[in-house]
Amino acid sequence: MHKLVILIESLPDQTAFDEAWPQFLHAAEGMPGLISESTSRVDVFLFGSYSVSMVHELYFDTPEQAREAMASPQGRLAGRLLQAMTGGKVTLFLADHKQDKLENIRKHLTAELSEAAANSGETQAGA
Repeated sequence: MHKLVILIESLPDQTAFDEAWPQFLHAAEGMPGLISESTSRVDVFLFGSYSVSMVHELYFDTPEQAREAMASPQGRLAGRLLQAMTGGKVTLFLADHKQDKLENIRKHLTAELSEAAANSGETQAGA
């Protein structure tokens, strides 16, 4: 899965941005190939010099689908709206997205720990 990540910097007029946000969403949600999206409003900025107020992610099966979506009429409209809403205080990038559930991660870690323990015992026995 691939995602188009939109980082929106802190804006001087957050109210105007919030009022325009639904119009952007309507355009973005009409992009071909879009399979899901997520929005995160930053509550607390912990570290760094780049001040981000929102992260919006649009998910596609392939990077080619993401590029085609951005080039579509809906994607171009969403891009124009985003630029107007943010005054250009926005960063976009494509990312290869992997995700796993904690239960699967724990199974993998348990198997690794068991193997490491078994190998440790072999090393000690052979010493």
